Amino acid sequence: MSIQKVVSSLLLPVLVAIFSAQLGAQQYGEPDKGQPGDAMIQKYLARETAAISARFADDIASRQAWEAKRPQYVQEYLYMLGLSPSPEKTPLRATITGTLQRDGYVVDMIHYQSRPRLYVTGNLYRPANVKQGGKLPAVFYVCGHSNRGRNGNKVAYQSHGIWFAKHGYICLTVDSLQLGEIAATHHGTYRYDRWWWHSRGYTPAGVEAWNGIRGIDYLLSRDDVDPQRIAVTGISGGGAATYWIAAADERVAVAVPVSGMADLESYVTNRVINGHCDCMFLYNTFQWPWTRIAGLIAPRPLLFCNSDKDSIFPMDANDRVINRLERLYSLYGASDRVDAIVSVGGHAYRQDIRQGVFRFINAQLKGDARPVTDSEVDLVSEGNNPGAYPIPPEKLRVFPTDADLPSDQLNSTIDESFVPVAAPAAPEAGQHDAWRKALLAELRRVSFACFPAEIPAAKKLRDGDNRTEALASENEIEFRMRMDVPKAALSDRVLLVVLNQDEAAADPRWIRQIDDPRTAVFICEPRGIGATKWTTKSPPNYVERSHALLGRTVDAGRVWDVIAAARYVSARTKLPVHVAGNGAAGVIAAYAAALDQSIAGATLITPPSSHMAKGAPQLLNVLRVCDIPDALGLLAPRPLRILGPDAAQFAKTVAIYSAAGKKDAVSFR
Repeated sequence: MSIQKVVSSLLLPVLVAIFSAQLGAQQYGEPDKGQPGDAMIQKYLARETAAISARFADDIASRQAWEAKRPQYVQEYLYMLGLSPSPEKTPLRATITGTLQRDGYVVDMIHYQSRPRLYVTGNLYRPANVKQGGKLPAVFYVCGHSNRGRNGNKVAYQSHGIWFAKHGYICLTVDSLQLGEIAATHHGTYRYDRWWWHSRGYTPAGVEAWNGIRGIDYLLSRDDVDPQRIAVTGISGGGAATYWIAAADERVAVAVPVSGMADLESYVTNRVINGHCDCMFLYNTFQWPWTRIAGLIAPRPLLFCNSDKDSIFPMDANDRVINRLERLYSLYGASDRVDAIVSVGGHAYRQDIRQGVFRFINAQLKGDARPVTDSEVDLVSEGNNPGAYPIPPEKLRVFPTDADLPSDQLNSTIDESFVPVAAPAAPEAGQHDAWRKALLAELRRVSFACFPAEIPAAKKLRDGDNRTEALASENEIEFRMRMDVPKAALSDRVLLVVLNQDEAAADPRWIRQIDDPRTAVFICEPRGIGATKWTTKSPPNYVERSHALLGRTVDAGRVWDVIAAARYVSARTKLPVHVAGNGAAGVIAAYAAALDQSIAGATLITPPSSHMAKGAPQLLNVLRVCDIPDALGLLAPRPLRILGPDAAQFAKTVAIYSAAGKKDAVSFR
């Protein structure tokens, strides 16, 4: 019997408690009900979740099909973390700032730079007496979200590093980005309205993955580490980071995530996303079933650990994920390399989890599947008021005093530079068509991947008051449209006006700046605005964050609605349709025109000049492709009017129109 089977046969009867008959969908709080659009958006998110999750059936169709797709999946995965193109592996500048000699082990206080000025602080635990020239297995330990202030969250998990060192391992335990000695944030979209994270394609999960990849680089640079025997493990945020690192780096031989992954059904449909900060998620640009992330680890050994009363990693999700992984591993004939532990209790380590984790790693890296009996030594109690530490936390600081903290650190602002922004050159004269085709193709690939090749006209659902109609776009999303002035018989064109959240459909006064007697005006309230407004709470920003897990944003959905409305109005009136909007709505209207050539032109009132601007519309990864002035250039040669801002902000738009031979088609006032 293999080592893995020995572990399985001993662990499962004692530890695994699936209780399938008792499982139900475990929700995180009650659904919002206070706004008219709440039920609609929740049903929409649930339907889209089900459609994406069903795609895992394709992953387990055959090993041949999976392996044929796997190289593409790896590239997509790295992109969704913000790691494609791959950051340069610059010098680590690993520095040991202090060393502790303890009974049977040594602790080095170490920092390295995963990128220039992006500091990773950690503690390296190693055996006290190592035979010269000997190569030891190593563990990269990723910490959970245990707030230990200035000492960094690594000090809460010192007992794990001590255990590994006492048992012949090199263990590098590192602080997370948010809770390290140099504190940054994991809460950009959860709490701080940094919605440009979506447009930039930045997620702190990408930083945690990169810090781990570079940490493995450091371990492999050591003479005492066996490059073939590297494990990654951690709990909660560290459990999620275990997936990020192991899926991205095949040098990881063994992965043991503890309470680190649920699935889309849980995160979105059951609102479990509300219990998690942003480091737990990538942006699902390519609309993956979530278990595919863990599937990239196959067929390397993976122990999937969870607890039966963990509200943020509930058992129904646990059951689905492990069953899907077992199916995938079976394609390799490697079912004995994936195993599960379910402990009785809440979101925490307990004795059975520690014993199972240590035993699995021993079995895989040392060939030793014997039971672990000393996992409860040197423990740090969990919670906000921990008991005595084996090592006083201050002694584990890498930077002992505040004066020692590096003044050149980028940790606290890494979200502003980690994912580079694109700067596409304006096309040469006569090259606009080719330029436009390439830029649109990339936008469709990474910002509008959920869009079909052609969006159909909206469907009329019913009439309302005051010339208002209820329309439906994708998957029965409702929105409203109203004819402002009944003069269609006199009109030779249509102006489709797109509203922002705070604008009243009855009287958006700025329309009078651009109206004329021969224009029929239709006013569009896209999803989430006016009659279909849904509840917004910050934190946790459920609706907006859930969209990113489904490969879209709310504003991308509004672009869809505008296209569907324009096609509906065009079919109804047989007239050319121009779009218009004020501020963010104007940019949404412009993207609709960029994606749909049947829209005849656009008028923008005081539009933002960048997606980084406060209040600008946000589209997944758009800043990795272009910014607003480039996107407006996609409308050429159709007429474009920009009212309000300094024309110099849109000089690039003018240059693009010039390359199309239509400089006069863009105007400012």
